[in-house]
Amino acid sequence: MSNGAIVERYARAILELGEEAKQLALLTEQIRRMANAYASSNELQSILHNPVVTEAKREAILTELAAKLGLAETAKNAIRLLARRQRLEFLPAIALRLQGLADEKAGVLRATVTTAKKMSPSFYTKLSAELEKSTSRKIILEKKEDSSLIAGAITRIGDHIIDGSLKGRLQELERQLLSAP
Repeated sequence: MSNGAIVERYARAILELGEEAKQLALLTEQIRRMANAYASSNELQSILHNPVVTEAKREAILTELAAKLGLAETAKNAIRLLARRQRLEFLPAIALRLQGLADEKAGVLRATVTTAKKMSPSFYTKLSAELEKSTSRKIILEKKEDSSLIAGAITRIGDHIIDGSLKGRLQELERQLLSAP
């Protein structure tokens, strides 16, 4: 089975668990937190993937981490299953796909807006309203700053990028000037 198929299969299974328990948002958030903890610790990954570490010890480590993160039983069970099936390496990708599936169910789109400097809350409110109007879906904005943009903003929704930055315009102008006869 390909990695993509593995990720899809487990993400859909966890989605179904969350829907059955009527706690999809909570489960999605908890799986994301566990995935972040896993991805950010090379030491944890080394221990969990070490063939010398027994399954009981691996499960004890995961149980302790789950308790520290305050995970509900459904999330703990999903993590245990991934560990038993030796699929923990896919946890970050599963969490990402699960978030995408949950967003689809909720009719939500996630957008990232990168601005040259910190903008006012009203800017983000207006941008979000415009994006919701054009996509006919609720938008959740992630805000980033990048001073190299000089001015303006770059908005990314899925695979679509709207570049309204001065840096982008200057690069486009340079490209046009260099390609002119």
